[in-house]
Amino acid sequence: MTKQELYESKRISLDDALALIKSGDCVATGHNCNISSSVFRRIHTIADRVENVIVWLNPYEDYPFLHMPELEGRIDVRSTFFTSVHRKNAPVRHIGYPPHNLHYIADCVLDSRPPNIMFLTVSSMDRFGYVYCSCGVRDERALIDAADIVVFEVNRNLPHTFGTHIPIELANYILDETDEPLIQIPDYPVNEVEERISKSVAELVNDGDTIQLGIGSLPCSIARALSNKNDLGIHTEMLSPCIGDLMKNGNATNRVKNLNRDMTVFTFMIGNDELYDYVDFNPAFCAREAAYVNDPYVIAQHDNMISINSALAIDLTGQVCSEQLDNALYSGTGGATDFAYGSFHSKGGKGIIALRSTAKGGTVSTIQAALPEGSAVSISRNLMDYVITEYGVARLKDRTFSERMRALIEIAHPDFRDELRDKARDMLLW
Repeated sequence: MTKQELYESKRISLDDALALIKSGDCVATGHNCNISSSVFRRIHTIADRVENVIVWLNPYEDYPFLHMPELEGRIDVRSTFFTSVHRKNAPVRHIGYPPHNLHYIADCVLDSRPPNIMFLTVSSMDRFGYVYCSCGVRDERALIDAADIVVFEVNRNLPHTFGTHIPIELANYILDETDEPLIQIPDYPVNEVEERISKSVAELVNDGDTIQLGIGSLPCSIARALSNKNDLGIHTEMLSPCIGDLMKNGNATNRVKNLNRDMTVFTFMIGNDELYDYVDFNPAFCAREAAYVNDPYVIAQHDNMISINSALAIDLTGQVCSEQLDNALYSGTGGATDFAYGSFHSKGGKGIIALRSTAKGGTVSTIQAALPEGSAVSISRNLMDYVITEYGVARLKDRTFSERMRALIEIAHPDFRDELRDKARDMLLW
């Protein structure tokens, strides 16, 4: 049997795929563009015949079953990150989030509720009989290996990304091919405050450094500020369009990395059509599982590793919150702790937290005397290095509490500095 004949022999309809789910099953899927969306757009239609079904899902689309409270106990959701869709549906009790560091994501799922069914959207098959889990392999391969039933949904728009290839033999079934549009990150506008922050960040990055960047308007602004750098390396959990631009423009070459030279290494990708086309069969990119990319030991092996992350708030001792404030879950830990630890132990490394000095229209300082009760500490004060706002740079590594407080207050918004000084005195932290 040829690879194409094998492929055709596994084809089933969406109704047949949904019929595979039985009471007590644990169902998993990929992430971002690897989510099998056709299945989750209709999974609520089987609710009347199943109970105690667990779904591992980080949604970017607001599927109907996510805001149906009557499904509690029938189809419940566990997520390894908290997206904007989760925030919209947070009051629904059948959505749960187990906190974890990203390098542990596969073990988190397998130790908690390992899937027996895996639905995964993949690329079209190449001539060698491989499909590609195109937008990353954060934990997808581990979940495939754990599942009893594996169903591929083929999206012809997905790129073929090195490091994500999967032999067609691993699929028990294959859904009809689609031309589903891929997730598109917006083109973030230029912001004066973010430009000031980005300029300070760029001054800490040298030619030949290896960097990690996240998603959002501030990381993209920082990437633009690095447009005069040379021979940057990329080792990052997330590949975004701004990193693709650094490569296309010749700023990031990976030539002087002392680990995985000549390759941009990442664990998942969210981008736009320009990035997806650029990655397609491009040997300059290699996706690896989060257990490798986010392993603090692997990160630390990169000399001059520069980790650049943002946050919701930081207190005067250096505790960073990037996921939860006032008991309200906003996102997830992701790789914040992994890269903070790795860059802290890298030879010549720097860990940078870049954030605006205020939030909520300037009414709240992001630099606070103490994090509010119920806030999550994403990065401990012991791992803190640099903090940057539009008002300057504070170096915290190896500094005393009083030295940290003075440095952080100096880069807080002027409207809040006196209040922060008074609170620090009241807390006997000076």
